[in-house]
Amino acid sequence: MRFYQSLRFRIFLSMMLLLVMTFISLSVLTVIQYKEEAEDYHRDRLQRKESNIKENINYVLKNTTYPVETTMIPLIFKSKIYEIQDIHNLEIHLYDLKGKLLKSSRASFLKDTSYAKLSKDILRHIENSPTKSYVFSFEEDGQQYQSSFSYLTDATFKPLAILNLPYIEDDGFINKELRENLKRVAIVYGFMLFIAIGLAYFLSKYITRSLKTVSDKITETRLNKRNLKIKLDSNSSQEIITLVEAYNSMIDELEVSAAQLATSEREAAWREMAKQVAHEIKNPLTPMRLSVQSFQRKFDPKDPHITDKVTEYTHTLIQQIDTMSSIASAFSTYAKMPAQQDEHLDLVKITKLALDIFNEEYIYFFSDEKEIISKFDRTQWIRVITNLVKNSIQAIEKQPISDPRIEVRIWSENKHTVITVSDNGTGVSEENKLKVFEPKFTTKSSGMGLGLAMVKNIVETYQGTITLQSIEGKGTTFTVTIPKY
Repeated sequence: MRFYQSLRFRIFLSMMLLLVMTFISLSVLTVIQYKEEAEDYHRDRLQRKESNIKENINYVLKNTTYPVETTMIPLIFKSKIYEIQDIHNLEIHLYDLKGKLLKSSRASFLKDTSYAKLSKDILRHIENSPTKSYVFSFEEDGQQYQSSFSYLTDATFKPLAILNLPYIEDDGFINKELRENLKRVAIVYGFMLFIAIGLAYFLSKYITRSLKTVSDKITETRLNKRNLKIKLDSNSSQEIITLVEAYNSMIDELEVSAAQLATSEREAAWREMAKQVAHEIKNPLTPMRLSVQSFQRKFDPKDPHITDKVTEYTHTLIQQIDTMSSIASAFSTYAKMPAQQDEHLDLVKITKLALDIFNEEYIYFFSDEKEIISKFDRTQWIRVITNLVKNSIQAIEKQPISDPRIEVRIWSENKHTVITVSDNGTGVSEENKLKVFEPKFTTKSSGMGLGLAMVKNIVETYQGTITLQSIEGKGTTFTVTIPKY
């Protein structure tokens, strides 16, 4: 299973992402909040400046010797406008009601024509505003400004002029505070991230520990063995308890089903075995019955050849009885499971002894080593070798060839012993390859079809494997692999 597909990794990643997203969200909200606070701060500060400057302007208007008229504004504030600027540290521009500049505290205003006249749009905003004032923001030379416009009135509240105050938005202090605040938040969240990594690891491990137990038990569950139920701590979550209860219930049902299946398989196997035994026994019984009936009809004590006939009759009966005996022996051998004995054998030597019973000159034996020790039962190993070699001999005799050859090879491979039995006989067809190890299967006119099934049964009893490679018309190779110890 890939690492990123595990539940533990997903829980750990989710907690990390949650913490990181929280930090990012909080940082974004902090920046937005600081910007809003900065805007409120500059707006309020501009309003205070405007209010204080208006108080100074009104004071000047009350104490001037000039007539308080729009045309006299340049004379009234000829020098006073600079005093007011120095007091409030803010530029001041005075316009008439049509937007024409009357007086400015900017020394270079004659060279700068941008302040000479207000636009109609600004005049319209001032006129339409309920408070008769207007504030807008703009940028000049990379610096953010706010500019406020409001009416100046005389003692009778008659509009006299338009006051314009350009205000520089200096966010240096606020930006410094913002950076320091974000730095503190980053330190706190870095520390929390370190704690969260450890917490997420142990929490995900705790959450998935019970799931790992269930997973391991499910992996070990087998139909042919007794499976243990899972026991959990009392502090396990309700979801895990429900899952474990479902697994334990499944184990109970599985045991019942396994018992029923085993019983059914045993009954089916015995029925099939009984049918096969009955079928095979009937084959020799039929000629025996016919022989007895024939002898009964033709028996004549005075017949001069009676002795020869009795001899022929008894020979036929004995032959059929021997056939029945071989059938019983074959079934007995197949039905009896080989007992595992802790006998360490030299398989090279035992294999040579097993091959000595064959008289065929085309059987060859090869071994890369003089001695190969493995744990196996002597009788069962000889039975494996003889059955495989007999099968090869029968494949060659089925269709005689000019240069018959059977090769038996044995060698060591890591912790296993490997033996192959190869022949150049008729081979096995594709449709029969999956059937050769099945009981009762045979392509010969005689025999029980139990030899290869018995070999497979013996090999698998000793935790080994047997495989078949065959090309029809060219030959067959059986490969047996068993553990050394």
